[in-house]
Amino acid sequence: SDAKVVEAYKHMLFTRIADLKAVSYQRQGRMFTYPPNLGQEAAAVGTGMVIEPQDWLVPAYRELGAWLLKGATLKEIYLYWSGYEEGAAFRSASNMTPPAVPIASQTLHAVGIAYGLKYKKQPGIVFTYIGDGGTSEGDFNEALNFAGAWHVPVIFICQNNQYAISMPRHKQTAAQSIAIKAVGFGLQGIQVDGNDLLATYAATKAAADSVRKGGYAVLIECVTYRQGAHTTSDDPTRYRSSDEEKSWLCRDPLKRMRQYLINKKLWEIEQDKILEEQYAREIDAQFAEVEKQNYPLENVFRYMYVDMPEQLTKQQIEYEKFLHWKERYPWQ
Repeated sequence: SDAKVVEAYKHMLFTRIADLKAVSYQRQGRMFTYPPNLGQEAAAVGTGMVIEPQDWLVPAYRELGAWLLKGATLKEIYLYWSGYEEGAAFRSASNMTPPAVPIASQTLHAVGIAYGLKYKKQPGIVFTYIGDGGTSEGDFNEALNFAGAWHVPVIFICQNNQYAISMPRHKQTAAQSIAIKAVGFGLQGIQVDGNDLLATYAATKAAADSVRKGGYAVLIECVTYRQGAHTTSDDPTRYRSSDEEKSWLCRDPLKRMRQYLINKKLWEIEQDKILEEQYAREIDAQFAEVEKQNYPLENVFRYMYVDMPEQLTKQQIEYEKFLHWKERYPWQ
């Protein structure tokens, strides 16, 4: 419906501003390393709109729009990227696992959850995200093999943003596409314009409807482009040209969706500025709540093992001594 399309655009706009703000906070030294989502909003929102409450979301780390649609709050997300383990709990989102930074490991977790749903005859399907580079990892190929052999309800969403950090897609796989990789495992593969919100939604909705009816798992390749850096520690000018970046700007998902809405007389350009200012205030307020948090130092060490080993205990003691030294000699 027109109303749903407008709401989707608003969500894309909110996601972009939240993402740009995150990069800004990191550059100010107020947040740790962060993976920008700039240019990939349609792929995340278009697919995320299909995820239902009983479904599982098993994320990677570059689908912010889907996280927010699932129910995760910006405060939780900013807490996570600020180094607080509490931020990974996502208590506001049902059936969502913490993001997986190790490449492709989450795809096996997704298949395991899907197998559990099938075994227990529970409703719902599992959505998991991965980048194009992750499809060259062994875990991804094992996950597709298990998904096909076990016939489990899972949808793999690959955001093909053209680069695995600095490695262009054509150098890390000789496959004609990412989607075609599904064929060898008995899955359905779909390639879609990942910068087109309507296309990504339609492809994901069709895939989800099929899986919910007992169809085989699906691999969706969303062809998109990472306009920003791989993370805030990355410098994309070292491995790609400005001409290439400019050529993708005309396919920017927000520009395309905005023009679509204007052509249908559902939107006016002035509305963007009003919403941008409103969203910026909301986002700054949520980040202010994050900066008020004061978790104990031991949280840095306690989440790695059930019982903290002696080595980590010693590290914590050394770090506490260092902090005391800084307090005693603040001019150092």
